[in-house]
Amino acid sequence: MLAAAAKAPTVPASPHPLATPIQLQAAPVIAPHTWFQQHAAWLTHGIAGIFVICALALVVLLAVQTTKQEGLTGAIGGRVESTYKGRLGADEQLQRITGIVAVVFVIAATILSLTGI
Repeated sequence: MLAAAAKAPTVPASPHPLATPIQLQAAPVIAPHTWFQQHAAWLTHGIAGIFVICALALVVLLAVQTTKQEGLTGAIGGRVESTYKGRLGADEQLQRITGIVAVVFVIAATILSLTGI
């Protein structure tokens, strides 16, 4: 009696005499595999959100910036820069912000790849 109860449930046989009953199998349960996925899912998803925001910010920041060599005059003569550094202009501020966002992007990508999300 117990042996019959331990067997997997079967679908009733079809009316065809040669058909065999099909055994039903339980669907596999997909569970998180790493410690971070099990215990700190909010952290990995938060870092994934930062990663996406940084990616979009990099696209926008790089599209807004001007190139250092504007045309043929930039390729031949280059830019004249003084050694005196006063307040940063708009281009320098964009470069600084782009660098910071790029570093955060790489760090977030590294953390996400190590945590297994």
